[in-house]
Amino acid sequence: MNKIFYIVLLLFLFGNQSVFSQKIGDALKAKDTLKLREIDPLRPTKAAFYSAILPGLGQAYNKKYWKIPIVYGAIGSSLYFYIDNNKKYHKVRNAYKRRLLGFNDDQYQYLDDNRLVQAQRFYQRNRDLSLMISVGLYILNIVDANVDAHLIQFNVNDKLSFQPEVYPNEINYKPNLGLTLNYKF
Repeated sequence: MNKIFYIVLLLFLFGNQSVFSQKIGDALKAKDTLKLREIDPLRPTKAAFYSAILPGLGQAYNKKYWKIPIVYGAIGSSLYFYIDNNKKYHKVRNAYKRRLLGFNDDQYQYLDDNRLVQAQRFYQRNRDLSLMISVGLYILNIVDANVDAHLIQFNVNDKLSFQPEVYPNEINYKPNLGLTLNYKF
Protein backbone atom coordinates (compact mmCIF):
# COMPACT_ATOMS: atom_id res chain seq x y z
CA MET A 1 0.00 0.00 0.00
CA ASN A 2 2.86 2.34 0.84
CA LYS A 3 4.41 1.70 -2.59
CA ILE A 4 1.16 2.55 -4.37
CA PHE A 5 0.90 5.79 -2.39
CA TYR A 6 4.33 6.90 -3.62
CA ILE A 7 3.48 5.99 -7.20
CA VAL A 8 0.20 7.93 -7.04
CA LEU A 9 1.98 10.90 -5.46
CA LEU A 10 4.69 10.80 -8.13
CA LEU A 11 2.14 10.61 -10.93
CA PHE A 12 0.12 13.40 -9.37
CA LEU A 13 3.13 15.67 -9.18
CA PHE A 14 4.39 14.98 -12.69
CA GLY A 15 1.04 14.27 -14.31
CA ASN A 16 -0.50 17.58 -13.34
CA GLN A 17 2.50 19.47 -14.61
CA SER A 18 1.11 19.31 -18.14
CA VAL A 19 -2.18 20.80 -16.88
CA PHE A 20 -0.35 23.76 -15.33
CA SER A 21 1.81 24.27 -18.38
CA GLN A 22 -1.25 24.04 -20.61
CA LYS A 23 -2.97 26.82 -18.65
CA ILE A 24 0.11 29.00 -18.90
CA GLY A 25 0.41 28.14 -22.59
CA ASP A 26 -3.24 29.12 -23.18
CA ALA A 27 -2.62 32.45 -21.47
CA LEU A 28 0.43 33.12 -23.60
CA LYS A 29 -1.06 32.04 -26.94
CA ALA A 30 -2.11 35.55 -27.77
CA LYS A 31 1.49 36.71 -27.34
CA ASP A 32 3.01 33.82 -29.30
CA THR A 33 4.92 35.24 -32.23
CA LEU A 34 6.86 32.11 -33.14
CA LYS A 35 6.31 30.81 -36.61
CA LEU A 36 6.98 27.30 -37.80
CA ARG A 37 10.45 27.11 -39.24
CA GLU A 38 11.10 25.68 -42.64
CA ILE A 39 13.04 22.43 -42.61
CA ASP A 40 16.36 22.68 -44.41
CA PRO A 41 17.24 19.18 -45.66
CA LEU A 42 20.87 20.19 -46.34
CA ARG A 43 21.55 21.49 -42.82
CA PRO A 44 22.87 18.17 -41.44
CA THR A 45 25.06 17.71 -44.51
CA LYS A 46 26.51 21.20 -44.16
CA ALA A 47 27.20 20.67 -40.47
CA ALA A 48 28.98 17.37 -41.15
CA PHE A 49 30.97 18.92 -43.98
CA TYR A 50 32.05 21.85 -41.82
CA SER A 51 33.12 19.49 -39.04
CA ALA A 52 35.08 17.40 -41.52
CA ILE A 53 36.96 20.47 -42.74
CA LEU A 54 37.74 21.82 -39.26
CA PRO A 55 36.73 19.97 -36.09
CA GLY A 56 34.28 22.07 -34.10
CA LEU A 57 33.12 24.13 -37.07
CA GLY A 58 29.97 22.02 -37.43
CA GLN A 59 29.18 22.59 -33.77
CA ALA A 60 29.60 26.33 -34.33
CA TYR A 61 27.28 26.08 -37.37
CA ASN A 62 24.68 24.42 -35.13
CA LYS A 63 25.21 27.17 -32.51
CA LYS A 64 26.36 24.65 -29.89
CA TYR A 65 29.44 26.63 -28.92
CA TRP A 66 29.91 24.82 -25.61
CA LYS A 67 30.84 21.64 -27.49
CA ILE A 68 33.83 23.18 -29.27
CA PRO A 69 36.23 23.04 -26.27
CA ILE A 70 35.20 19.43 -25.67
CA VAL A 71 35.98 18.52 -29.29
CA TYR A 72 39.37 20.24 -29.21
CA GLY A 73 40.19 18.86 -25.77
CA ALA A 74 39.41 15.28 -26.80
CA ILE A 75 41.18 15.36 -30.16
CA GLY A 76 44.06 17.45 -28.80
CA SER A 77 44.76 15.15 -25.86
CA SER A 78 44.73 12.04 -28.03
CA LEU A 79 47.08 13.74 -30.51
CA TYR A 80 49.34 14.75 -27.61
CA PHE A 81 49.61 11.12 -26.51
CA TYR A 82 50.29 10.07 -30.11
CA ILE A 83 53.16 12.57 -30.44
CA ASP A 84 54.57 11.70 -26.98
CA ASN A 85 54.53 7.95 -27.62
CA ASN A 86 56.02 8.45 -31.09
CA LYS A 87 58.96 10.44 -29.62
CA LYS A 88 59.56 7.82 -26.93
CA TYR A 89 59.34 5.03 -29.50
CA HIS A 90 61.97 6.66 -31.70
CA LYS A 91 64.26 7.34 -28.72
CA VAL A 92 64.15 3.70 -27.63
CA ARG A 93 64.51 2.51 -31.23
CA ASN A 94 67.57 4.69 -31.84
CA ALA A 95 69.09 3.50 -28.57
CA TYR A 96 68.56 -0.12 -29.63
CA LYS A 97 70.09 0.56 -33.06
CA ARG A 98 73.14 2.11 -31.40
CA ARG A 99 73.43 -0.92 -29.13
CA LEU A 100 73.48 -3.17 -32.17
CA LEU A 101 76.32 -1.05 -33.59
CA GLY A 102 78.28 -1.53 -30.35
CA PHE A 103 77.73 1.80 -28.57
CA ASN A 104 76.68 1.85 -24.91
CA ASP A 105 76.45 5.61 -24.35
CA ASP A 106 72.65 5.97 -24.51
CA GLN A 107 70.33 7.04 -21.69
CA TYR A 108 68.96 3.51 -21.33
CA GLN A 109 72.13 1.86 -20.00
CA TYR A 110 70.17 0.26 -17.18
CA LEU A 111 68.11 -1.75 -19.72
CA ASP A 112 69.35 -4.78 -21.59
CA ASP A 113 68.62 -5.38 -25.30
CA ASN A 114 65.55 -7.50 -24.61
CA ARG A 115 63.98 -4.75 -22.50
CA LEU A 116 64.64 -2.18 -25.24
CA VAL A 117 62.75 -4.36 -27.71
CA GLN A 118 59.84 -4.63 -25.24
CA ALA A 119 59.88 -0.85 -24.74
CA GLN A 120 59.74 -0.37 -28.53
CA ARG A 121 56.68 -2.62 -28.78
CA PHE A 122 55.03 -0.86 -25.82
CA TYR A 123 55.44 2.64 -27.25
CA GLN A 124 54.53 1.52 -30.75
CA ARG A 125 51.30 -0.09 -29.50
CA ASN A 126 50.40 3.01 -27.48
CA ARG A 127 51.20 5.27 -30.43
CA ASP A 128 48.98 3.26 -32.75
CA LEU A 129 46.18 3.15 -30.19
CA SER A 130 46.38 6.93 -29.71
CA LEU A 131 46.14 7.41 -33.47
CA MET A 132 43.07 5.18 -33.68
CA ILE A 133 41.44 7.08 -30.81
CA SER A 134 42.21 10.39 -32.54
CA VAL A 135 40.60 9.19 -35.76
CA GLY A 136 37.61 7.85 -33.82
CA LEU A 137 37.12 11.16 -32.02
CA TYR A 138 37.39 13.03 -35.33
CA ILE A 139 34.65 10.82 -36.80
CA LEU A 140 32.57 11.24 -33.63
CA ASN A 141 32.89 15.01 -34.05
CA ILE A 142 31.44 14.75 -37.57
CA VAL A 143 28.63 12.42 -36.47
CA ASP A 144 27.77 14.70 -33.52
CA ALA A 145 27.45 17.74 -35.79
CA ASN A 146 25.26 15.78 -38.22
CA VAL A 147 22.94 14.35 -35.56
CA ASP A 148 22.70 17.66 -33.74
CA ALA A 149 21.69 19.40 -36.98
CA HIS A 150 18.98 16.78 -37.49
CA LEU A 151 17.66 17.22 -33.94
CA ILE A 152 17.58 21.03 -34.16
CA GLN A 153 14.88 20.69 -36.81
CA PHE A 154 12.83 18.22 -34.78
CA ASN A 155 9.36 19.58 -34.12
CA VAL A 156 8.54 19.86 -30.43
CA ASN A 157 5.42 21.83 -29.62
CA ASP A 158 2.37 21.82 -27.35
CA LYS A 159 0.46 19.44 -29.60
CA LEU A 160 2.59 16.58 -28.30
CA SER A 161 1.88 15.38 -24.76
CA PHE A 162 2.93 12.51 -22.54
CA GLN A 163 0.82 12.01 -19.44
CA PRO A 164 0.94 9.22 -16.83
CA GLU A 165 -2.39 8.04 -15.53
CA VAL A 166 -3.64 5.89 -12.62
CA TYR A 167 -6.97 4.15 -13.10
CA PRO A 168 -8.71 1.39 -11.10
CA ASN A 169 -8.92 -2.15 -12.37
CA GLU A 170 -12.53 -3.04 -13.14
CA ILE A 171 -12.30 -6.53 -11.60
CA ASN A 172 -10.62 -6.02 -8.23
CA TYR A 173 -10.48 -2.20 -8.08
CA LYS A 174 -6.74 -2.09 -7.49
CA PRO A 175 -4.97 0.87 -9.09
CA ASN A 176 -3.32 0.31 -12.46
CA LEU A 177 -0.58 2.43 -13.92
CA GLY A 178 -0.83 3.59 -17.51
CA LEU A 179 0.78 6.00 -19.91
CA THR A 180 -0.96 8.03 -22.55
CA LEU A 181 0.69 9.51 -25.62
CA ASN A 182 -1.46 12.05 -27.46
CA TYR A 183 -0.81 13.79 -30.73
CA LYS A 184 -3.25 16.45 -31.91
CA PHE A 185 -3.35 17.35 -35.58
